[in-house]
Amino acid sequence: MSNDSSIQLQGWLARLNQGDAEARAELIRRSCNRLQKLVRHMLRDFNRVRRFQDTDDVLQNVVVRLMRRLEVAKPPTVPDYFRLAAAEARHELIDLTRHYFGPRGAGKRETPEGVDASAESSVNVNDPSADSSIDPKRLLNWTEFHRQVEKLPDDERDAFSLLWYNDLSQAEAAIVLEVSVPTIKRRWLAARLRLQQWLDGDDMEM
Repeated sequence: MSNDSSIQLQGWLARLNQGDAEARAELIRRSCNRLQKLVRHMLRDFNRVRRFQDTDDVLQNVVVRLMRRLEVAKPPTVPDYFRLAAAEARHELIDLTRHYFGPRGAGKRETPEGVDASAESSVNVNDPSADSSIDPKRLLNWTEFHRQVEKLPDDERDAFSLLWYNDLSQAEAAIVLEVSVPTIKRRWLAARLRLQQWLDGDDMEM
């Protein structure tokens, strides 16, 4: 993400918060590439959902969610906007997991080639972390992990969200947050240490 695009997005956020009726759609259009990267990154942690939905399918649903949220939510800054987008993407992926792997979900009736049906049926469908492809791999409760991320101090949460959920480089995150790269590195490390303490020191492999 270039500095120019960050400035442009901030301008559209300002127009949105001033009541510009066209700003919402334009904001999403101008950030669509970044939203697609976000969804692709997060979908890797929901491997079972990928049997039924690809990145573009999920992205369409996330955009609908985000459009609705922006009717009432007024994120003041670019990091706030992307954090909101990441939250909507998480909610969508969790809902899709429950839809496909709930009691009547299509995923419960299908057994992929090479997968033990009895093992598949023993998965707790209400816990997306039951998917063995989820990263962090040893995380016992995926949803609770996201709650812990949201409890991080603001500066650490912003850095963590931009790097982890939005797949920005440290240099890009520094531009968005208007801080130095060393500051991003320091906040990223601090956030990881806090989360690892919650995980009792388990390696998050980030």
